[in-house]
Parts: sequence; structure tokens; C-alpha cells
Amino acid sequence: MANHKSSEKRYRQTIKREERNRYYRTRVKNVIKAVTAAKSKDEANEAFKKANRYLHSMVSKGVLKKNTAARKVGRLAAFIAKIA
Repeated sequence: MANHKSSEKRYRQTIKREERNRYYRTRVKNVIKAVTAAKSKDEANEAFKKANRYLHSMVSKGVLKKNTAARKVGRLAAFIAKIA
């Protein structure tokens, strides 16, 4: 355990931040899964809009890097384009 007051505080902050980021990363997986599990192209497009917005908001929060979000969005767009 930490020996200084400042390091004790940093430890507490790290635990909170890890927990928050774990929630965000799990939600990222779920919005991606919603797009890939969609039955129709219209349903997939609606889920894609939500996923796109959420992924880019995670960039602004610092959970994902910009290129990571762009890569995920690009792969989802390619997936939707393949749906007949």
C-alpha cells in the first residue's frame, strides 16, 4: 500500500478511473455487437448511428484513441455494406 498521502489519493483515483473505463469499454463492445447482431439493414443502420456517436464520444472522454474509434467505425461500415 502507499506510504504518502498523495500516493494514497492517486491510488484511490486510479481505482475509480479503472472502474469507469471498464464500464465504457464494455459498453463499446455492446454497441458494436448490436450492429453485428442486427437482423435487417435498416436495423443495422440505426444501431450503427448510435455506435458511431458513442465511439466518438469515448474519444473525447479519452477512453479510446481517435484512430481506434475510426478503425472500429470503418469496420462496422464495411460490415453494413456487405449486408444484402
